[in-house]
Amino acid sequence: MRVEIRFAGFGGQGIIKSGIITATAACIYGGKHAVQTQSYGPESRGGACRSEVVISDDEIDFPKVLEPDILVLMSQHAYNEYVENVKKNGIIILDPDMIPNEKKLENVKVFRVPAVRIAEELGVKIVANIIMLGALTAITGAVDKEAMIKAIKANVPKELEEINLKAFEKGYEYGRKLVES
Repeated sequence: MRVEIRFAGFGGQGIIKSGIITATAACIYGGKHAVQTQSYGPESRGGACRSEVVISDDEIDFPKVLEPDILVLMSQHAYNEYVENVKKNGIIILDPDMIPNEKKLENVKVFRVPAVRIAEELGVKIVANIIMLGALTAITGAVDKEAMIKAIKANVPKELEEINLKAFEKGYEYGRKLVES
């Protein structure tokens, strides 16, 4: 089993943190092998940004994502750049409020999660990435829910732990409902 995940958006959305949390959940708390890589422009906020995670039952001999099984998109620019690179029958999870212009896609499953809107309803816009992690966990099962919760606790400041866990649960429930419908 090898699962390739690409998170993409712009700097300041927690894209890198999403990859780190996912890899931590898979490797430290999930008993699998995982590697996380990242790439971002010279701008710390607003520039293009991506984080990639490879999860495997076996040792990972090549750490890069070539054709993601799962693509999590949080900006129109990221959508335009990466949407056609998903594996056949792969999964795309996107924020429709951040990606108003979608293409007609075949041989992929698209799940729309309004993460920024849900985060705003919680009163903390910066947890949109954690909402996406909740949805990713519910939709794909690529990482165990309890492992993801432990990884969130290990990677967010203690004073923000409660709101991040609440955001994760909101995303998880939203994702679960999408799968059931």
